[in-house]
Amino acid sequence: MSSDPQNSAASLRNNNLTGIFWMILYTLSMCGMHASVRHVSESLHPFEIAFFRLVFGLLAILPFFFRHGYGILRTSRLPMHILRGVINAGCMMGFFYALSIGPLARVTALGFTATLFAIVLAVFFFGEKVGLKRWTAIFIGFAGTLVIVRPGLAHVGIESIVTLGAAFGWAVCMIIIKELGKTESAATTTAYMSITMAPIILIPALFVWTVPTLHDYLWLIAIGISGSLGQFAMANALKFGEAPVVLPIEFSRLIWISIIAYFAFGEVPDIYIWIGGGMIVAATTYTTVRESKRK
Repeated sequence: MSSDPQNSAASLRNNNLTGIFWMILYTLSMCGMHASVRHVSESLHPFEIAFFRLVFGLLAILPFFFRHGYGILRTSRLPMHILRGVINAGCMMGFFYALSIGPLARVTALGFTATLFAIVLAVFFFGEKVGLKRWTAIFIGFAGTLVIVRPGLAHVGIESIVTLGAAFGWAVCMIIIKELGKTESAATTTAYMSITMAPIILIPALFVWTVPTLHDYLWLIAIGISGSLGQFAMANALKFGEAPVVLPIEFSRLIWISIIAYFAFGEVPDIYIWIGGGMIVAATTYTTVRESKRK
């Protein structure tokens, strides 16, 4: 018995609406976290903030342990989990540092390049085929980076360099996660991410440690919750909605963070950030959609 096309269309529409909701929640959560990092960095070092982000974010994985027990820690690939944790820890510290010193909209826009780096790395590590159209999209995306940074025409701030470095590191982590996914469950990969990163970041954080106030702790808790909520929302957005529908909504992060930056910190993003950010998001969306269709 064939399914009713109208019911199928309605179901797809409802799923996409659900995916859009989760994607909007993701963008708001991440923007809230980034702005909170900037605010609390006035009294705490970004490395310390990153440590507490992981400590309070660990609460999000406790249900994994309640449901699966310590069995989720069984692995035969511990060195790769640790390598991922080391690289990811460096990325988080770098990105939080960039948020503490640079314009929020600029850092957010440049952070979009992680997906482009990951696609290029996948060609070399996994031998994935990339056609002319996807290479063109990747070129446009990196051209968007040049529009934002404008080397030779404007001062290239340290925040831009650090953000691009963190984005490249995240891309390496994506490759490692893809490799781990061949043998490890998502619960195991998530658990080891938090467990390995917290002690790694604690070491440099101790050298710049400041005892947080009660006010600081409230913001640190908010950072941990919003970061974990954002990851959960992104997973659900891609679970329910179609990639071509939900992924372009990520560009709204530039809108939300620009509004927050203006009212909270008096920052006004220039036209180059909007143009370059749009080019990067369009390129990442196109390449991701092409990849999902190919598979």
